[in-house]
Amino acid sequence: QVQLVESGGGLVQTGGSLRLSCTASGYTFTPYAVAWFRQAPGEEHDLLAAISWDAITTYYADSAKSRFTVSRDNTKNMVYLQMNSLTPEDTAVYSCAARYGGSSNTWADFDSWGQGTQVTVSS
Repeated sequence: QVQLVESGGGLVQTGGSLRLSCTASGYTFTPYAVAWFRQAPGEEHDLLAAISWDAITTYYADSAKSRFTVSRDNTKNMVYLQMNSLTPEDTAVYSCAARYGGSSNTWADFDSWGQGTQVTVSS
């Protein structure tokens, strides 16, 4: 099973940018679609973006469109989420998740999950 570790979170001011990284290990990463979710306190995991195993297909939730970009480098077992124009509403724990084959809108449908990285946007 793939193990996932996120990094790149932190504190940023409104309008700033962050690039999150998701590092995979433990298994061949290539066949897995990967998604980024975020969870604010007291809320469910919300799907932000997803990328197919071959990076040909991407998906963005409305909240991420035009501001976030998902990408991957299978040679490095890495998936990235570039986040621009951040606002306090983006404050949450951001997690990546991997699913063999295709992605899903539902957190529980994935095969592996990272522990998450905190993103805090100050006003």
